Amino acid sequence: MLRLVHILKNLRASVTDPDNANVTVFFALIAYAAVWTAYGVITKGPAGFHPDMTEIIAWSRDLDFGYLKHPPFSAWLVRGWFEIVPVANWSYYLLAMLMPAIALWVIWLISADYLPLDKRVAGLAIMTLVPFFSFHALKFNVNTVLMPLWALTTLFFLRSYTTRSPRAAAFAGIFAAAAMLGKYWSVFLLAGLIIAALADRRRSKYFRSAAPWITVMVGAALIAPHVIWLAEHDFSTFKYASAVHEAKSFGATVVAALGYLAGSFGYVALPAIIVFVVARVNVATLREMAWPQDDDRRLVAMAFWAPLLLPAAAALVAGVQITSLWSMSAWTLLPVLLLSPQQVTWRPVDSERVAIFAAVLPIVLLAASPFIAAQNLPKGPPSAAAQAPLLAREVQRLWHQIVPYPLRYIGGDGDIVLPVTAYATDKPRALVPGFIVPPDPATLRQAGMVQICFAGDEACLSRAKAEIDGAPFQTNQTTIVQTPGQPGAEPRRYTVMVVPPRS
Repeated sequence: MLRLVHILKNLRASVTDPDNANVTVFFALIAYAAVWTAYGVITKGPAGFHPDMTEIIAWSRDLDFGYLKHPPFSAWLVRGWFEIVPVANWSYYLLAMLMPAIALWVIWLISADYLPLDKRVAGLAIMTLVPFFSFHALKFNVNTVLMPLWALTTLFFLRSYTTRSPRAAAFAGIFAAAAMLGKYWSVFLLAGLIIAALADRRRSKYFRSAAPWITVMVGAALIAPHVIWLAEHDFSTFKYASAVHEAKSFGATVVAALGYLAGSFGYVALPAIIVFVVARVNVATLREMAWPQDDDRRLVAMAFWAPLLLPAAAALVAGVQITSLWSMSAWTLLPVLLLSPQQVTWRPVDSERVAIFAAVLPIVLLAASPFIAAQNLPKGPPSAAAQAPLLAREVQRLWHQIVPYPLRYIGGDGDIVLPVTAYATDKPRALVPGFIVPPDPATLRQAGMVQICFAGDEACLSRAKAEIDGAPFQTNQTTIVQTPGQPGAEPRRYTVMVVPPRS
């Protein structure tokens, strides 16, 4: 333990050296992502991928400018990633942890414009204590992918606003479009940055320059193919959002909006408390944190508060419920707000202590991960997600006994189909409503398919036979005895119906 503390002190000395700081932080974030990836593999791997993770793989098998539930960026990213690395626990959790690691790197870059080096180190360290950048990030989905995209959009917006640089403005447009293609929730980021730009006293210089119009044109050009896709598919993603988030009573909406705010600030309570205690913050300093007096820091404050608070106001108007988890991408500027006031005194020893605590915590959790995994083992029969690697192998074996061509489509119970689709090396498509645009009957007839149900699930078997629609098929009863990472788990039986291609 003493050796670890010595290593961390040397790391702190390196990161506070202006000549070495960027390189040191870069490699520290690689280590951070690696440690949390290992934690995810050990604690979450035995249960299989979360449904949010498998459904994105399902979308990614058909590259398009949109999908029935969400815009396409997360699926594009997953498709590109798994073209390089195999589908496995380690690779998917690594991709998930790259999202907060990149966001933390951007936070480090932004803080260089507002904070001295010691405070930059402290700001980065306290952000790693926010659960969004660790535990919650391990579940890769359309929310986690926004973390680096919001951070990059904010970085280049602030730089384009203060410098009117065409290059920064173009990058702001690129990442703003990517954020909207990640999740429509990003409309609150864009609206918030527009409010920040309009509220700033230097707005006339900004809007008279080419910068904002470059941002708009670049962003509009990049998002245009998705808008066309929406029109061609009857705005299906909007219909999905409306169906899922249907209007609630005003009372329920108020409670949800307050819960969103309380929960969001609860997630960042530990970093705030650390700063308040170490810097002995008083009321005057709190006011300066929340609403600074100088123009540059006030622009930062507006760019922080507007995207964070707008969702609560919009929810009240629209009558929909929101959750604090959706604020996970909104904290990029928190270190600047907390640490930039001159009244916040921060000694080098304070940065050292905070950095050591932030570095030791994930290492301790990694050491404890086998015990955490043992406590989290599900009771009763294993899920299909847990058995998916073995089941996918068996399904493909049954298919290739009959058909020499790759398996292209899998239907049946969605809880089985999505994880099996994720692990199958033939990279088939999931015939589950809401995940891909269904193939036309002729394509499906020529490709063939597999239908999978839990053995004895008569409702699923009935739907599967209706999907097969009278085509000849072979029925197999398959028992998966073992569950990766769970020796001795109960076996589960599956019915696998193989429908060969027909001309």
